[in-house]
Amino acid sequence: MTRPTLHSMLAEARSGVLLYGITPPRLDSTPSRIREIVAVTLGRLSGLDLDGLILYDIDDESDRNPESRPFPYLPTLDPADFHAEHLGAWDRPVVIYRCVGKYHEDELRDWLGGADPGRVLSVFVGASSGGKPVRTDLRTAQALRAEVRPEMPLGAVVIGERHARSGDEHLRMLAKQERGCTFFISQVIYDVSETKNLISDYFYACRERSLPPRPMIFTLSLCGSDKTLEFLKWLGVDIPRWLENTLRHSADPLADSYRESLAIARDLREFCERLGMPYGFHVESVSIRKAEIEASTRLAAALRALLREEGHGRVARDRDEVVDAQR
Repeated sequence: MTRPTLHSMLAEARSGVLLYGITPPRLDSTPSRIREIVAVTLGRLSGLDLDGLILYDIDDESDRNPESRPFPYLPTLDPADFHAEHLGAWDRPVVIYRCVGKYHEDELRDWLGGADPGRVLSVFVGASSGGKPVRTDLRTAQALRAEVRPEMPLGAVVIGERHARSGDEHLRMLAKQERGCTFFISQVIYDVSETKNLISDYFYACRERSLPPRPMIFTLSLCGSDKTLEFLKWLGVDIPRWLENTLRHSADPLADSYRESLAIARDLREFCERLGMPYGFHVESVSIRKAEIEASTRLAAALRALLREEGHGRVARDRDEVVDAQR
C-alpha cells in the first residue's frame, strides 16, 4: 500500500505525522563546511522514516526575556535558501518556518510566489513580544499567503504555557484556523498537563462550532546538560519542578530526558486517541552536541515505532464503539 504523503495526512487530519526539526548552518559557514553539515545531517536522517523535515528561521529573541541568553544568538542561513541551494538530495517535504516580522511584504510575496507547494509547507511565526518592531505582522503575512500561494499548506505555533497563563490559546488556534492554518506545531513540551488542557479546550471548542479539529504536532526536545535546561527555561518552556530536579541531579540527564520525553509522547498519544484528536510528533534537534543530536535521532526512531505499535488507534475505535452503543 502506498504510504500517504505529509500533505495528504495534514489535509485529511490524519494522525501519525513524524517530523524532525533542525536549524540551517551558521551564516558565516564556508561552502565546504555547509556541504559537510548537509552530508552528515542527511546521513543521520536517512535511517529515519520521517514524513518531513522542519527548517527553523532563527531570530534574535532577546526581547522576550531580560535575562542573559544562555547560548549566544548566531544568525543562520535563510531556511528557504538553504533548502533550495543545499538540500536537493532530500526527497521529502520541508516545513519552512518564517519569522514574518523579519521580512518586508515584498520579500514574503517573492518567496511565496516562487515556492513549490508540492515540496514546501510553511509555519508563520509572529513577533516574540508585543513590543518588538516588525516589518510584517502575522495577520498580514497570513493574508499574503492566501492571496499569493493559497495551495501552500500553512501551520501555526501553539504554546501550552501561554494557555496556562491566559486560558485563551485555543481561541488563538481557532482564529488562525479561520485564516487558513491547517495544522499546528507546539512549542517544546515538558509539562504534559498544560498541553492536555490546551488540546481539550481546543477540541471541545471545535465541537461547539461544528469545526473539524486540525492536527496538533507535539514537539519534543532532549536536554542533556544544565545549560540546555537553562536555555529551555529562557525560551519560556515550563518544566515541572520534579522533572527539573531529576535532570539537575541526574548522573545522566540525557538518558532521563529521553525516558521522560518518550513517556510524554505515550501519554499524549493515548489522550488524543481517546478524545479523537488528530496528532503527530516532531523531534526538535538544535543542539550542537553530538550526544544530544544522536539521542534525538534515536528518539525519532522510537516515536515512529510508537506510532506503528500494534493496536495503534484501538483506543479511539473503542471510544467510538462505546458512543455508538449508547445511541
